[in-house]
Amino acid sequence: MRAITVQDRDAGVAGFTPAELPYPHAAENDVIVRVHAAGFTPGELSWPATWTDRAGRDRTPSVPGHELSGVVTELGYGTTGLSIGQRVFGMADWARDGSLAEYTAVEARNLAPLPADIDHTVAAALPISGLTAWQGLFDHGRVSTGQTVLIHGAGGGVGSIAVQLAREVGARVIGTGRAADRERMLELGADTFLDVQSERLEDVGEVDVVFDMIGGDVHARSAALVRAGGTLVTIAMPPQVRPADGRAVFFVVEPDRVRLADLAERVRSGRLKPIIGTVVPLAEARAAFTSGVRTPGKTIIRVTED
Repeated sequence: MRAITVQDRDAGVAGFTPAELPYPHAAENDVIVRVHAAGFTPGELSWPATWTDRAGRDRTPSVPGHELSGVVTELGYGTTGLSIGQRVFGMADWARDGSLAEYTAVEARNLAPLPADIDHTVAAALPISGLTAWQGLFDHGRVSTGQTVLIHGAGGGVGSIAVQLAREVGARVIGTGRAADRERMLELGADTFLDVQSERLEDVGEVDVVFDMIGGDVHARSAALVRAGGTLVTIAMPPQVRPADGRAVFFVVEPDRVRLADLAERVRSGRLKPIIGTVVPLAEARAAFTSGVRTPGKTIIRVTED
């Protein structure tokens, strides 16, 4: 089967290499998915699980990509809840070969059924971004109606979904990012948008929850904005500073079949609109991520035509 592999940790995305790999093996409770569309996060090339298995052994060349949408072609022993020929979407395991391949083995519990009226390209933009947004806001941030939420990196895959979810529950949403993201974020439901390159972060005042996808100086300055009893939630880095009278939480997204199904239903009803940027075939994956051109929305890899 066709795939993209990585073997040189220092090469980054430039180390993407087209390869022909054997068809994957379905272990117990696995399914084999014929991948139609895949998502890739450049940051995953710095994650230890990209390069070693759970026992710490080198597993290169490895297949990157952890978001996928496709069709089940095979069931492993003991697998329940899914069937051959079923459309699915979800997350590939961190420490196994991922979604930039024509076929991949995935634990069935990491996948949800995909309704027939959602395109694979849209579905592939949902798993990590959608689950991260939900878990950050509600599982860790405990956002509720009437609260004020500051979302750093609102124009990105996670941030743009977080804006929509927070707005839907009746929170006041302040988004930050680049000036070019302003109009789109306001259209998605942000009450206010702050250009972090030209406007003062401190001018937003106190907030109940900060959801940080950026890290660095923005992360450090945000702790002081959290009002008493509030929460700083980050996926960018373990907290270096903490609110004076609040919580600071760093987390890594976890698979959740039930929540994936909920996100899909929100897409179907028009309540959630993932921002899709460039869509490229598998053979052009490296060029898409090394071009240096910033495009709005999430880049999706079209692996197999519908």
